[in-house]
Amino acid sequence: MTAGGRRGGPKVDRKERAGLVRAGLPVAQPGMTVGLLGGSFDPAHDGHAHITREALKRFGLDRVWWLVSPGNPLKSEGPAPLARRMVQARQVMQHPRVVVTDIEVRLGTRYTAETLERLIALYPGVRFVWLMGADNLAQFDRWQRWEWIMQHVAVGVIARPASRMSARVSKAAERFERARIPAESAGLLAHLPPPVWCLVNVPMVNISSSAIRASGAWRR
Repeated sequence: MTAGGRRGGPKVDRKERAGLVRAGLPVAQPGMTVGLLGGSFDPAHDGHAHITREALKRFGLDRVWWLVSPGNPLKSEGPAPLARRMVQARQVMQHPRVVVTDIEVRLGTRYTAETLERLIALYPGVRFVWLMGADNLAQFDRWQRWEWIMQHVAVGVIARPASRMSARVSKAAERFERARIPAESAGLLAHLPPPVWCLVNVPMVNISSSAIRASGAWRR
């Protein structure tokens, strides 16, 4: 059922909606399923757009929010200016169910766990799904409070067919092995209580931000 057809649960009233809009934050109704795709998007490209469309379809999401971060704490070199990356992201991802947002800057958060804590508090009743690639799952145990993330939001992992192995043998996958649901049940992911995660194979577009930068097509 689409977001507009949902029943039950309190709705965001006019005053609350106005407050979110004034703060530059996306609006979501209780009961909606929202995928969160975080990253520096330096730059955003068709590969990001492709996995977003696949996530909407495979995980049965009402919305996907692109969380364009100020920078990656795990990387020593900073990205291009945020405003420039936001413009590029909005040009690349034009979809009525996708929102490109700089919400981490507006919330003053740096790490994913901090951002998720704030979002859960700001949007009661919204079912969030953290979206990541298999390469991120392979190093997920390096993230600050990664176990807390797994225990508080559903996690959707999008993998190239050839990259499944590194994700499946990762520390996070082993630690939460019993919380994994099969790809055939991916549409249920957002509706199950955490910890729960699902890995789906998606044919990837052969493009990357690092390759675009290396070609000189995008300069920081």
